[in-house]
Amino acid sequence: MSDAYVVGDPDGLSPLQIELRDAVARELHAQLALRSERIELADVPEVAYQVTLRVSETLRHRPTATIRQSPE
Repeated sequence: MSDAYVVGDPDGLSPLQIELRDAVARELHAQLALRSERIELADVPEVAYQVTLRVSETLRHRPTATIRQSPE
């Protein structure tokens, strides 16, 4: 799926935040498509679970970065 629907200024988000936002948007788009463009209240826990899986997958596939500590 293309990220073309995500447009505009990323509002100062970090690259990780942008990846997470996009992952959440893709999963919500998929869930809405599966549920005829409507998420019932009773389905929210399942949708949240699926979003969590998508976020976990995104984090798992990120290369590990060196953590820089600020001088004290």
